[in-house]
Amino acid sequence: MKSLIVSATESEIAPFLSHFGFKNGSNYLNGNQIVVLLTGVGMVATAFSMGRILEKDSFDFALNVGIAGSFNEGLSLGDVVHVTEDCFSELGAMDGASFLSIDQLGFGSAVMTPFPSESLDVLLSSEKRMKGITVNCVHGSDEEIVLVKDRFRPDIETMEGAAFFYACNQVGLPAVQLRSISNYVEKRDKSKWNIPLAIETINKRLIELYTAIR
Repeated sequence: MKSLIVSATESEIAPFLSHFGFKNGSNYLNGNQIVVLLTGVGMVATAFSMGRILEKDSFDFALNVGIAGSFNEGLSLGDVVHVTEDCFSELGAMDGASFLSIDQLGFGSAVMTPFPSESLDVLLSSEKRMKGITVNCVHGSDEEIVLVKDRFRPDIETMEGAAFFYACNQVGLPAVQLRSISNYVEKRDKSKWNIPLAIETINKRLIELYTAIR
């Protein structure tokens, strides 16, 4: 089996890499090839890196992992969630005070749902399934947060997820996105964030998954 692990930054998956002695690039575990791709932050960097690697290589599935902000107050910091739908929430046009999505404009779809991965779906059956949005600018004002929650009803936000799904969908590659909650989406206050906990829990889950995959 050959899989692609995608993360925006090395720090988000450093414990996983250290645990198995992996590096950025091609690695092997239990006879399986695992390619690690560090894209850089944001949807543009992710789309470019994904397009470049998928043009020259093929995989059985791709896995996007990292941290995320939560709109869902039912989630706790450190919770690991399985994002089953993502959205380019800023892709569209403003019509006065109203937002028109790219769907409404007739230029495509902003909503991304991945091709399922049979290899991982069984292992992820107990994971919380959530809806994400992908943004260029993370939300930090009460007014914008209210608008976004009303418009999309998202559980989490990231800066890469929908771009990852888009790239995988273009080549028919089964894809999974796992995120760990580092903060709530609210007026920016980093004293309330817990990035170390989020990194710890997402890496623990990633290690469990790759230990179980044969």
